[in-house]
Amino acid sequence: MNIEISRGDVVRITLKGRMDAVSSPDFDRALDELMSQGQRQFLLDLSNLEYISSAGLQSLLAAAKRLEQIEGIITLSNLNGAVLEVFQISGFDTLFPILDSRPE
Repeated sequence: MNIEISRGDVVRITLKGRMDAVSSPDFDRALDELMSQGQRQFLLDLSNLEYISSAGLQSLLAAAKRLEQIEGIITLSNLNGAVLEVFQISGFDTLFPILDSRPE
């Protein structure tokens, strides 16, 4: 999985490829580093995420719980295809704010 980060008032994180047991720790480390720098608001662009496993879902849920403790938030955008289906089947689409497209 490739992780691209764009900083601003809201940190935009674009995930590309597959988020699974192998790549989820990379996301966890990147998010932890940003949080340690004081970042609290994140927008995840999932338009180029091809696959997400249960490990990837667990990683997102754990991140949301950590952020909730410090009054932060993760918003998801551009879910499509198999990734959107996984979120809908698992009920994760009710746990996160989801935007249809990334705000400019």
